[in-house]
Amino acid sequence: MIVQHQEGVRMLAAERLEYLITRLAADGKVIAKDIAHELGLSEDSVRRDLRELAAAGLCQRVYGGALPVSPAIAHYATRVTVEPESKGRIAAVAASMVQPGSAVILDGGTSTLAVAHALPAELDCTVITHSPIIASALVEHPLIEVFLLGGRLFKHSAVTCGAAAVEATQAISAELFFLGVTGVHPGHGLTTADADEAAMKRALAARAADTYVLASAEKIGAVSRYSVLPFTSVAGIITDAPANHATVRELSRLGVALLGNG
Repeated sequence: MIVQHQEGVRMLAAERLEYLITRLAADGKVIAKDIAHELGLSEDSVRRDLRELAAAGLCQRVYGGALPVSPAIAHYATRVTVEPESKGRIAAVAASMVQPGSAVILDGGTSTLAVAHALPAELDCTVITHSPIIASALVEHPLIEVFLLGGRLFKHSAVTCGAAAVEATQAISAELFFLGVTGVHPGHGLTTADADEAAMKRALAARAADTYVLASAEKIGAVSRYSVLPFTSVAGIITDAPANHATVRELSRLGVALLGNG
């Protein structure tokens, strides 16, 4: 299939899809009506292209267009290899916030696993988590008491969730909750890819005095399907994304507290 660009340049369908991917990466979003005007197409044609890209996991469709999809929606084993240096920098900031004698909730995921590894060996505190992997990582910390929340194991993220897990959160409380998400976007808030996991994150946040979001570079500006919390429900976002990043600038304009990005 060949389409006619408004300037007379003929574009193959595959080239058009590549063009959409390039624009998404450059602009952080694609607006269907703007692309339709640029390429001399109907908006329906552009929406069909975006559906194809979304089906391939290359974008997240939203009203009027599409936004970048987060690499953090991949399976747990794959996510371990995504931005490990970024997660390490964020983890160091988070670990420094944990005070001796306090209780902290660690969400599941590779960012919070990095926090577990960053906790000092001599730290005396309580860690509450619904991640068996994080609980296991803390076995060698002699002074950290670990409280593991049970429930149905969501294998994609290696965490417990569902009704039993949410009910178990009612027996806990903590000073801090380090929340993992797959997307941080000024317009779409804090998002993740699974509805049950989003519900579990909200239940955990409700049991902590302060919630801080762990957002490595690939999550800034990305969007997933399910909303977790509004920015007004968190104390801040820990990220190493640069201050001149367009999304970081917009978050600052909205009054979101940003830690760790210099």
